[in-house]
Amino acid sequence: MFMKKGFTLIELILVIGILSVLSIGAIAVLNPTAQFQKASDARRKSDLSQLQKTLEIYYDDNGKYPPHFDTTDYRIEGLDGNAVAWGTSWQPYIDVMPKDPSGQKAYVYFASSNGQSYWLYASLDRDTDISACNKGDACNSLSSNGISATACGETCNFGVSSPNVSP
Repeated sequence: MFMKKGFTLIELILVIGILSVLSIGAIAVLNPTAQFQKASDARRKSDLSQLQKTLEIYYDDNGKYPPHFDTTDYRIEGLDGNAVAWGTSWQPYIDVMPKDPSGQKAYVYFASSNGQSYWLYASLDRDTDISACNKGDACNSLSSNGISATACGETCNFGVSSPNVSP
C-alpha cells in the first residue's frame, strides 16, 4: 500500500488559524502605536535636556539666558537678533537646534524679561507619562507667563526650566 506524505488542507488551515490568533495576540500585547509614542516622547525629553545644557553654557558666557523671539513665535533669539529656527544651527552654541520629531508640534521657549529664568515646553504623545505636567494637563507656568496651553501645537504637557524656577 502506498501512503502519501504531507499535510491535508484541513491541517494547513488549522495551523494558519492558530498562527493568526497568536500574531494578533502578540500585536495587541506589544501595541506598536504606544511604542512609537514612547520613542517620540523619549526624543522630546532628550531634546529639551540637550537644550537645557546649551542654555546653561549660554548663561555662563553672557550672565543671562537668551530672550525669546516674540510672544507668538516662542523661539530663542539668536546673537544677530533673529529667531533661531528649530532644526537649524545656533552657532557657537549648538550645531542643530532640536526639532520636534513629529513635524506637527513645536517646542516652546520663553525667557524672563531680566534673562535670569527660562522655560522650555513640549507636547508629549502619551499624556499618561509620569513626568508630564499635572498628569498630562498643561504645565502651570504656561498661563502665568502668558503662553497658550496649546502653543506646542497640542497641549504643552511637559516642561523643563532654569534651576531657579519650576516648569
